[in-house]
Amino acid sequence: MTNVYPIYKGIQKPLEFMGIRGRFLGVAAATVGCSFIGFIVFSIILGKLAGFIAMVIMIAAGLAAIYIKQKGGLHNKRRDRGIFIYKSVYKNGK
Repeated sequence: MTNVYPIYKGIQKPLEFMGIRGRFLGVAAATVGCSFIGFIVFSIILGKLAGFIAMVIMIAAGLAAIYIKQKGGLHNKRRDRGIFIYKSVYKNGK
């Protein structure tokens, strides 16, 4: 009897990195990139300390928004509550 080992174990698991899941990874990368550009702009205009503070604020706001949106799920859709009755979907009741 030969031993069989699963080769693709865990391939069906969703992509996750440091608590950020799926499509939000791209948003997180864009947030970090924009905050770096913000650091450069603010450090040129106001100084390095102001640039660092602006970068930290931008990263914190972006990641907070990601974690809030992530609670809705990877496929965040509008969820209507209640009972909906559709009348006259077809003409003449057919």
